[in-house]
Amino acid sequence: MKRPQVKPWAYPGRVQDFPLGSTSKSDHLVSINAGWRTLRPVIDHEKCIDCMKCFLVCPDGVIDKSGPVLEIDYDFCKGCGICAHECPVKAIDMVKEVK
Repeated sequence: MKRPQVKPWAYPGRVQDFPLGSTSKSDHLVSINAGWRTLRPVIDHEKCIDCMKCFLVCPDGVIDKSGPVLEIDYDFCKGCGICAHECPVKAIDMVKEVK
């Protein structure tokens, strides 16, 4: 029996070489946020440089890049803050959720 070959990690040279979007398949998130989120990400489009890093790291795939600016689908965002943490220009702020 042949063992699987392990490839050494090579950091992608271009954004296009990163895996895109969520780690789950499309339409996997079927339930709307139940209201337990305390902070929500808000994008400052004046600061945003469209590097797409937030889109690449969002574990739930809720950042939409189909329009002229990035948008967040708050129905499915859990407010984890990974997008804000990874933004190189700090264009995403985590603000207190208002009911």
